[in-house]
Amino acid sequence: MEAKAVLRTVRIAPRKARLVIDLIRGKQVGEAVAILKHTPKTSSPVIEKLLNSAIANAEHNYDLDVNKLVVTQAFVNEGPTLKRFRPRAMGRASAINKRTSHITIVVAEKKEG
Repeated sequence: MEAKAVLRTVRIAPRKARLVIDLIRGKQVGEAVAILKHTPKTSSPVIEKLLNSAIANAEHNYDLDVNKLVVTQAFVNEGPTLKRFRPRAMGRASAINKRTSHITIVVAEKKEG
């Protein structure tokens, strides 16, 4: 049995969030939380909160043992992009893309064997 948590339209660029997600994929949840607490990236607290949500979902909804949970899947997809413009010299304007992310974390009990 597996439990998942999804965070949609968070204002972090997917490229930056993927750097942090790659650190926790395949790790035990205790180790993953410790890694996120000590990672100095802007997306770390957001991903840590999402991981804690996935752990709570596993414990409350599926009665899984928290000590045996492993991050089986963790991925970041691109969300909608907010398009903004910045004034430039001589009456021109340059585009600024404010990117958003959809982050998904799936946890499951580690198979004995």
